[in-house]
Amino acid sequence: MSKTTHFGYETVSSTDKTRRVGEVFASVASRYDLMNDLMSMGVHRVWKRFTIDLAAVRPGERVLDLASGTCDLAGKFARQAGADGQVIASDINASMLSVGRDRMIDRGIVQGMDYVLANAEELPFPTDHFDCVTMAFGLRNVTDKDAALAEIQRVTKPGGRALILEFSKPTSAGFGKLYDEYSFKVLPALGRYVAKDEASYRYLAESIRMHPDQVTLQGMMETAGFLRCQHYNLAGGICAVHRGFGA
Repeated sequence: MSKTTHFGYETVSSTDKTRRVGEVFASVASRYDLMNDLMSMGVHRVWKRFTIDLAAVRPGERVLDLASGTCDLAGKFARQAGADGQVIASDINASMLSVGRDRMIDRGIVQGMDYVLANAEELPFPTDHFDCVTMAFGLRNVTDKDAALAEIQRVTKPGGRALILEFSKPTSAGFGKLYDEYSFKVLPALGRYVAKDEASYRYLAESIRMHPDQVTLQGMMETAGFLRCQHYNLAGGICAVHRGFGA
């Protein structure tokens, strides 16, 4: 019997979720950056900047950026790691990875960059290989989050850093109600008029609500084997950065 999971608020088979998430991102790839700016009023760039600073990538390091999408983080890491480092931008979705690669080439970020189409639940990399592994706004779309976290822990060097930037749970109930209004009314409307895909942005709102909260995700990272785990709430808990260290 096939395992079931959730796709937004729907209960679906694990295989069906992987397929449907792929369809979502294939649909929105060309307008992904524009929609992120509109949905967050540009604040997502601040959240990513905080994550990049927390990652503290140094020259010569090996970095893996999962769910790399349009390579916002990977491009910054490539400049920080320098000519002696290596940055791998990885995504399960070929359309997103293609957009990201083209974007990096257009910006002249070529040296030290590699691109790998891969599922975060089964990473094709050696154990204890990366100094830093990041995943921004991707974990909630993974079918088996525990498997992905275990794989991230496996490929992170002992003492290396793993950072998960993801939507989370507002810390204030009143603010949470306003956020719900925005998520379920404004986001689908933006999707309809800008990305021409209302359903994908309704899924976005639903997937955020189904994702583990800050404390639960920190516990999942600890169970996966990460050490010294902690999380940082951003924008009143709308999103959070989780950091753990390889064992």
